[in-house]
Amino acid sequence: MNRLAVVGGGSWGTALAIVLAPRFPEVRLWVYEEDLAARMARTRGNDVFLPGFELPPNVFPSADLRACVEGADIVLSVMPSDHVRRVYGLMLDWLDPRMLFVSATKGIEQGSLKRMSEVITEVTRQKFPPRVGVLSGPTFAREVARGEPAAVVISSHDAELARQVQQAFSGPTLRLYTNSDPVGVEFGAALKNVIAIAAGVCAGLGLGANTLAALVTRGLAEITRLAVAAGGQARTLAGLAGLGDLVLTCHGALSRNRTVGVELGRGRRLGEILSGMRMVAEGVHTTYAAVDLAARLGVDMPITAQMHAVLRGEKSPRESLRELMERSLKEE
Repeated sequence: MNRLAVVGGGSWGTALAIVLAPRFPEVRLWVYEEDLAARMARTRGNDVFLPGFELPPNVFPSADLRACVEGADIVLSVMPSDHVRRVYGLMLDWLDPRMLFVSATKGIEQGSLKRMSEVITEVTRQKFPPRVGVLSGPTFAREVARGEPAAVVISSHDAELARQVQQAFSGPTLRLYTNSDPVGVEFGAALKNVIAIAAGVCAGLGLGANTLAALVTRGLAEITRLAVAAGGQARTLAGLAGLGDLVLTCHGALSRNRTVGVELGRGRRLGEILSGMRMVAEGVHTTYAAVDLAARLGVDMPITAQMHAVLRGEKSPRESLRELMERSLKEE
């Protein structure tokens, strides 16, 4: 494993390139914005998405997708979920069967309602059957880039892929655990962003620890219901990619999704909030997809349904909270 391609130059992609640079002789980082890629190559920093951190000398940022992925041993994709299908289609000519594909994107594709590993497989198998894994866990980009210890999961039905990526990526500040349930991992990764928006709403309304604890606990319950209905394992959601990531994004001030919720709780409209954000809050798109998927699978997701109504401007945050509290009583 000599060459790593990181596809996506946002905050998380840049942080992963920084933390994984000591593990590879060469890391190529694809950045969508040509001007930003050129500036990063010149200044050795990402002043838009992750300011204040220096790129190691063996990290090579570029807007040339072919130069990034051709000949790579591992392709680590970190682009927003609504760009995964398009970008993999663009990369297809330069991909080959010996490559390992790792998705670090947390979301569900709108329309198809597919997980990111399913989208990657669907596109890539037009040329060959790919070996695909999923990287997820409780991580904020800035803390990972600073070298603060973090633990994540590499999940795949391909046990050898998981083992190889675990060995290649693990280091003094990043510890990887293997997992064989990518369905559970990907749903935990995506859906925690929806609950994080709800956590932000609670903060924006001035509510305290009791409310947040109840929200996190019941949020985990409905995430688990959907993941299991889709073929995942309940125990996965009790681990790093489920409970761990949920706790982080619901409590951490660095969470973009929580920030959206805080502003909603303070009375601002979604369009106004998003127009002022440079980085993507995946939970907004995921909420819409999760509501559709829950309906398809017959899964009750009351918190997600209320967040959907708030995001669409159909209900106020206080009205949604009241409806959650006044639902019919039941056994836990």
